Amino acid sequence: MSEMITADLVDLDLSADTKEAAARALAERMVSLGRVTDLDGFLADVAAREAQMPTGLDGGIGIPHCRSEHVTEPTLAFGRSAAGIDFGAADGPADLIFLIAAPAGADDAHLTILSSLARQLMNAEFASALRSVGDAAEAAALIRGDQAADEAPAAGSEDSAAAPTAASADAAAGSTPQTDEARPFRIVAVTSCPTGIAHTYMAAESLETAGREVGVEIAVETQGSAGFTRLDPAVVAAADGVIFAHDVPVRDKDRFAGKPTVDVGVKAGINRPGELISEVRGKAERGEVTAGAAPGTPVERAGDSTEGYGTKLRKWLMSGVSYMVPFVAAGGLLIALSFAIGGYTVNKAPSVMDHFVWTQADSWGALLFQIGVVSFGFLIPVLAGYIAYGMADRPGLVPGFVGGMIAFTINAGFLGGLAAGLIAGGVVLAIQKVHIPAALRGIMPVVVIPLISSAVVGFLMFVVIGKPLASAQKGMTNWLNGLTGTNALLLGALLGLMMCFDLGGPVNKVAYTFATAGIAVSDPSGSAMKIMAAVMAAGMVPPLAMALATTVRGKLFTPTERENGKAAWVLGASFISEGAIPFAAADPLRVIPSSMAGGAVTGALSMLFDATLRAPHGGIFVVPLIGNPFLYLVAIAAGVCVTTALVVILKGMRKQAADTTAGGPAAGPAAPTPERKQPVAA
Repeated sequence: MSEMITADLVDLDLSADTKEAAARALAERMVSLGRVTDLDGFLADVAAREAQMPTGLDGGIGIPHCRSEHVTEPTLAFGRSAAGIDFGAADGPADLIFLIAAPAGADDAHLTILSSLARQLMNAEFASALRSVGDAAEAAALIRGDQAADEAPAAGSEDSAAAPTAASADAAAGSTPQTDEARPFRIVAVTSCPTGIAHTYMAAESLETAGREVGVEIAVETQGSAGFTRLDPAVVAAADGVIFAHDVPVRDKDRFAGKPTVDVGVKAGINRPGELISEVRGKAERGEVTAGAAPGTPVERAGDSTEGYGTKLRKWLMSGVSYMVPFVAAGGLLIALSFAIGGYTVNKAPSVMDHFVWTQADSWGALLFQIGVVSFGFLIPVLAGYIAYGMADRPGLVPGFVGGMIAFTINAGFLGGLAAGLIAGGVVLAIQKVHIPAALRGIMPVVVIPLISSAVVGFLMFVVIGKPLASAQKGMTNWLNGLTGTNALLLGALLGLMMCFDLGGPVNKVAYTFATAGIAVSDPSGSAMKIMAAVMAAGMVPPLAMALATTVRGKLFTPTERENGKAAWVLGASFISEGAIPFAAADPLRVIPSSMAGGAVTGALSMLFDATLRAPHGGIFVVPLIGNPFLYLVAIAAGVCVTTALVVILKGMRKQAADTTAGGPAAGPAAPTPERKQPVAA
C-alpha cells in the first residue's frame, strides 16, 4: 500500500474554504506525481459523484471520491483543515478530507485497499491520531497502516482483553450448539454506493460495530467496485432480519425473500446503524415479514421509514414516468418520421400486413407509423404497472398493467393510468399486510396476489371510477383544443417555468408527461402539438444558456464549469435539460431563476408562433418535423439570451461584491474550531 499515499499527497494545512477548492488542491498533488492526467476532467468526475450524494460524514470527515479515466493508478490524498470545509454532513464541516481516485478499470487488489481505508475511518482512534499528527510522512504512514503493529493495545489493556473474550465466545458458539431461544439475533446486510469505493465499506464497518455492541450477529455483503462475494445461503437462511443500506440496486435481491427487512440509503447505515438494527428487530418481534425483490413479498422502499407521504407519492409517480418515457420517445419519433417519409396521410394507410411495397416511400412511412402507434399503446399500461411496482415491487406489476390496459380500453387516458397504478399498488400492499401461514406463502406470488389484486382493480376501473376518469380526460382534451390567445401564452410560459425549475426532476417530468400525453395518439390535435413544441423548446434553454454564458463571460465560471459548458452545447441541442445541473448545483440561487425566466419566454413565444411538434424528443435534430421551424428557433434563441444575460449579470454582481469585501478591512482572527465528536457506530 506504500504507493497509494506518500508524504507528497498529504497537506496538513489545507487552506481551501470550499469542497471544490479542497478537491482541486489535493488533486493538483496527484497531477504533480503523474497519478492524474487531466486535472479538470478528473475534478468534473469528482463533482459528478458529489452531485449524486454528499460525501461528508459525521465526525468531521469528508471523502470526495470517484472512478475516472483520467486516473492512472489508485491514489489517495489527505488534507487537514483548521477551519473546516462543508461536505454536507449533518454535524457540520469536515476537517479530515480524503480524496480517493480510482482508475475506471481499477484492479480488485487496489480497490480492496481503498475499502480497508474506508473501514478505518469509522475508528475514532484512527481519526484522533490523524488530527494530532504533526508530520506529513507520519500521516501517510498512519493511513497506510505502517504503524499498525506498534499501535496494537498492550497485553493488559481493556481492548486486548476484549479480543480473546470475543474469540472465546465465538469458539464456544461453534463448539456448543445453541437453542433458538439462547442464540443471538442474526442479521444479514447488504451495503452499496454508486462508486462502490468508500460508503459501501464504511456502512459495513458501522453496522458490524453496532452489532457487536448490542450482541447481534451481523454478516455484511459489500457490493463494491472490487466485486462482491455472496453471503453463504445457509447464513441468509438462518438470519432473523435483513438490512439493505444502498444507493444502487441490490444485486440478487431475491435471496433475502421472506424476512423482516429495512431498506435505507447507504449513509443511514453509516450514521445510524443502531437504529436500523433496532428497527429490524422490532419488525421481527411483530412478525412483519417483508423481503427484498422477491415476488409475492412486500418491500419497504428506500427511505420509507422516514419519508412523508408526499415524498413517497412523488417517487411512485416518477417510477412510472421513468419507465414510460422510452416508449414515448420510440413511438413519437417513429410516428414523426413516418409523416416525414410518407406524408400526412400515412395514418389512413391500410395495414402493412395487407399492403406493403418495398420500393414505395408511402409503405415505409405507413410501417413506421403503425409501429409507433403500437409503441404508444403501451404508454398507459406501462405507466400504471410501474407506479404499482414503485409501491409494492414486483407483485404490483400484474394488477398495475391490467388496470392500465383497462384505462387505455375505456379511453380514461393518463388520468386513468395514474389512478390504476396507485390503486393496484395500494391493493397489493393491503393484501400483503394480511398474516399468511408459512405453508401458503409459496402460492402467494403466482396465484393469490395476482388473482385478487387484478380482480379488485378491474372491478374498480370498469364499474366505479373508469367512466368519471374518461369524462375528465375528454374534458381536459377539449379544453386544450380550445386554448387560444392569452390563455395559450400563459400555458406556454407556465410549462416553460416547470421545465426549467428542477432540470429533469419531478416538476420537469410533470410538464413533459403532460405534453407527451397529448401527442400519444395516432392523430394528435393542433393544441397538443403546440404544447409539445413549447415544452421541448423550454427544456433546451438552460444547458444552451449555460454553454453560451461560459463562452461570453468565462471569467465568471470555474475551469470545471467552463469545461462542462462545452458539453452543454451538445446536451442542450439534444433536449437534455440535465446538462445544466452542474451549474445549478454550484449556484442554484442565480442559475435556476435565470433558467426559469428564459424558459418562460421560450414557452410563451413558441405558443405565440404556433410552432408544432409531433416528436416527443430529439432537440434540433427533429427541426424538419417542426411546424414553423424558423420562428421556433427564434423562440429558443430568445430564451437562451434572456437566461444568459441574467446569469452573467447576477454572477457579475456577486463577483463585484466579493471583490469589494476582499478589499475591505482585514478580517479578525478565525474563531477556534469547536471540539468535534468522533464517529460512533450507534
